[in-house]
Amino acid sequence: METLAFILQNLPAIGQRTIEHVSIVGVAVGLGVLTGVPIGIAITQNQRAADIVLYIAAMIMTIPSIALFGVMIPVLSLIGQGIGYLPAVIAVLLYSQLPIIRNTYTAISNIDPALREAARGMGMSSLERLRQVEIPLAVPVIMAGVRIAVVINIGITAIATYIGAGGLGAFISRGISQTDSRQLITGALAVSVLAIAADYLLLWVQHRLTPVGIRATRLHAARRPIEAEAPA
Repeated sequence: METLAFILQNLPAIGQRTIEHVSIVGVAVGLGVLTGVPIGIAITQNQRAADIVLYIAAMIMTIPSIALFGVMIPVLSLIGQGIGYLPAVIAVLLYSQLPIIRNTYTAISNIDPALREAARGMGMSSLERLRQVEIPLAVPVIMAGVRIAVVINIGITAIATYIGAGGLGAFISRGISQTDSRQLITGALAVSVLAIAADYLLLWVQHRLTPVGIRATRLHAARRPIEAEAPA
């Protein structure tokens, strides 16, 4: 009950911190999509390049978030941005790369070669095939990577409060330093709810961006086992 009372009394502060949190994740993942999707498409042309890029992206994911935020401080201090919003966005952008690049690479690589041949037979150029055939077919898998990046980074961004970036992690940080379970639970609960809400929102976006033909095929495939089990 004390935690609930604390939440109700601090709704404006929670709203402000939520906006800060969403701003960091939204900008970073948005930039991650703008960079990761073209990289994922480009490395489909060269297996060696794909191995190197994916290995580097995987290595970045293994760096503890607090360590990466710490590395940003001396590097960005050279331009007067050692703490705050910018290092948080850059760190989250780096963490976004692996799921987006990997899913884009996998989606484009696994497109049925017969579809490419059909598009080529219709006189489409490489760019037209990519824009009109390959990317629309790859959208569901690419969006799955974006969803993973967003959910992961909503949690990681909670650590960004330690470099002055704000966000919902401020409640967790103060809860730990002040031994206040109300703030700790509030911060953890807010981060969890935000992650769930973002995932469902992006799932809806993924559904809307999926070509109608693919949606119909998946629906038919999902119903087939049920229809097969139904009594005659």
